[in-house]
Amino acid sequence: MFSRRRHSRWISYFLMAVLAVLGLGCQTQRPQGDPASGITVPRGVVLIQTNGVIRVEIDGQHFTDYRFRDVTRPYFYPVYGPGGVHMTRRWPQEEVLGEERDHPHHHGLWWAHGEANGVDFWSEGEKAGRTVHQSFSRIKSGADEAVLATRNEWRAKDGRVVATDERTMRFRRTPADARLMDFEITVHASHGDLVLGDTKEGTMSIRVPESMRVKQPKNQPGAGHLVSSRGDSGAAVWGKRAEWCDYYGPVDGRTVGISLFDHPSNPRHPTWWHARDYGLFAANAFGLHDFEKKRKGEGDFRIPAGKNVTFRYRFYFHSGDTQQGKVAEQWALYGKLR
Repeated sequence: MFSRRRHSRWISYFLMAVLAVLGLGCQTQRPQGDPASGITVPRGVVLIQTNGVIRVEIDGQHFTDYRFRDVTRPYFYPVYGPGGVHMTRRWPQEEVLGEERDHPHHHGLWWAHGEANGVDFWSEGEKAGRTVHQSFSRIKSGADEAVLATRNEWRAKDGRVVATDERTMRFRRTPADARLMDFEITVHASHGDLVLGDTKEGTMSIRVPESMRVKQPKNQPGAGHLVSSRGDSGAAVWGKRAEWCDYYGPVDGRTVGISLFDHPSNPRHPTWWHARDYGLFAANAFGLHDFEKKRKGEGDFRIPAGKNVTFRYRFYFHSGDTQQGKVAEQWALYGKLR
């Protein structure tokens, strides 16, 4: 048997080992981007999980937060672009003097659709459904890229599950004047046949800052610009097809832009655009009735029971206008990804 002295020494060794492991655990959870800690901020893309939020930091700088708990649908807010400026409208997440309060369901950056087997997952009306986070399948930081993968249920008002999805979001290190986010969603007809309905209310979306609007309230001209790969601009972009669109304008004294790319592998590529001069910026491959005045239902997208469909997009947050941001060149690089 051990003597008391040897027994005490082994307990001390055990406690020191436990404390060392705990110390390492704390360091991997969050020294990054926390200047108050006094720790040198390492380079890389870091995901930090807190209460209902996944925080994304790039080289110690806050890029965005993924909000998944107690929400009508998961979304990203805030989103910071070049120079640390806000790249979305702040309301309804924050009260900011002078911001419009239209469309309270426009939360930062999100994916949702207005009709899935007749259930509205786009708005937050009395009968609307909810997209409910179920689990994370991957949370991985890295030197040049971080990956966040989730599983979600689409629940009707009565609690019935209409469908499920799997999402993979990638955040990449880029030059200091740009940010990239890749968003992939696989929609599963997990609870019977699924119809993504013919409606303009969707789908891959962001609400741009108020100062970037093409048109300000009371039909006053804005300082923002909206252009597409097909040469359309302003309000004329709405309902047209294009490989990409770029929304740019002034934010906090500098010109910045948001490009949204529709991957060539997506069904019905190039997509139609539910892009508005008041600041909604969305790619929607389903709303043919609204966009092209086709017969109602012609834009329905049917997924047989047990099958699935995948959509891929890239958000490119850049400095300058479309040409200065080299949007066409960035699109060409993205289009080559398989």
